[in-house]
Amino acid sequence: MRHDVFISGYGGQGVLLAGNLLSYAAIHQGMNVSFFPSYGVEKRGGSAMCTIVFSHDETGSPVVGHPSVSILLNQLSFDKYADKVRQGGLCIVNSSLVITGDRELPGIELVQVPMNQLAIDLGDARMVNMVACGAYTARVSALPRQSLDEALKKALPERNHRLIPANIMAIQAGADAAQR
Repeated sequence: MRHDVFISGYGGQGVLLAGNLLSYAAIHQGMNVSFFPSYGVEKRGGSAMCTIVFSHDETGSPVVGHPSVSILLNQLSFDKYADKVRQGGLCIVNSSLVITGDRELPGIELVQVPMNQLAIDLGDARMVNMVACGAYTARVSALPRQSLDEALKKALPERNHRLIPANIMAIQAGADAAQR
């Protein structure tokens, strides 16, 4: 089965690292992966997004017009991309920064997770991306949560491997929050 994920936020939220992590987790599961990162030239504070496509079969192009899952980390991303999710798909939003208001997304399941607050509660606001990945694994059975633990060794530079236990805690916090 083919899976696709679109992640969007602003530079500094770890969007591309989250995409790398999901990509390595899929590779760890023996799947083929296409990863397409994109970010504004201003980097931190500008827009950042990526698409990940993975499957046991060929993946083809990583360009996806209507993803089955979107993870939207800020208000601008929600306003711009929430209605692009495929019918029957899933939109996971960072409710710490996103106000969905009365916006209706017919045929799309909306999951709100207070990602920033969870990361802050864990002691590091920079772990929003790990919380988001955990939420993804809790709501989509495409990747076992434990595959992210192994993928952290590949996605993080070796100098940051000391942070793996904290990242695992953030992933678990995101998974727990998304299951409520």
